[in-house]
Amino acid sequence: MTSSVPDNVTEAWLPGPDGTGFYTRIYAASDPRAVVLFVHGFSGHCVRYEWMHGVYAARGITVFAYDQRGFGRTALDAEGRTGRKLYGKTSWRQQLADIEWWIKHVQDRHPTLPVFLMGHSMGGALALAFATRASARSSKGRAVGSLAGVVASSPFILRATPTARHVRFFGGLLSLFLPNFVIHTPINPSNLSHDSTKNEANARDPWIIPKGSLQCLNDMLSGGEQLLGKDYKHWPQKLPVLIVHGTADKVTSFKGSEEFFYRINAEDKELKPFQDGFHELAYEPDGVKEKFMDECISWILRHT
Repeated sequence: MTSSVPDNVTEAWLPGPDGTGFYTRIYAASDPRAVVLFVHGFSGHCVRYEWMHGVYAARGITVFAYDQRGFGRTALDAEGRTGRKLYGKTSWRQQLADIEWWIKHVQDRHPTLPVFLMGHSMGGALALAFATRASARSSKGRAVGSLAGVVASSPFILRATPTARHVRFFGGLLSLFLPNFVIHTPINPSNLSHDSTKNEANARDPWIIPKGSLQCLNDMLSGGEQLLGKDYKHWPQKLPVLIVHGTADKVTSFKGSEEFFYRINAEDKELKPFQDGFHELAYEPDGVKEKFMDECISWILRHT
């Protein structure tokens, strides 16, 4: 499996926390007004958003994106080098530490530009949690305080269809004893967007494997619930936030995003519902993906 890199994109393997090598991409704007650190979703990878990030760069926003720990090239290329199975093995503790690391990395290289944190799906929930969790405020206060804003698209706060209680209970219990045990978690590609061609391409993508460790899955479910249940109280009042979500999302709950939005005490907050939109707004046809990108880009540029 090889990657084709556009001329305006820089890819690099960079060391992250604990020496883990991360696959990264930079989409550099010629005259940047801001920088976005982008965090992809569960079983995803950053190259899936190549077209979108190219548009960001063309409109004056440099994008730094990386394949999360346990996913994409960060996991699969490492597996080839080390002979160890790494795919799907991660945790919120590690993922939040990784976000902090890359925020500081981006800020060190762009000290005069405002930095925004943007995440999609699982990455969207992590972006929100990074700013809100009580445990994160003390250890990551400097990184949070230096952000110019947070953008969450289709954040995984709650599942669109709730997981059965007994499954949650036994899954959480097993994660304590077998945190790195990996299970398959199939997602119906038809639920991603209204573009069947893009959905089929997603299903064939060799870098996407629908599986995760029990620790990863339990953290994703319980983390979102904790975000909505109590951690929303810790949202920094001065930190702007934009939440974008399709009202017909069959993967993550639009109502969960709406409830979180109304609960946080932020001076500058905006919720953009996309009527009848599915989970991957960046792939929705008939002008929806262009409108989605314009909403996010315009919001970021207004906050520079």
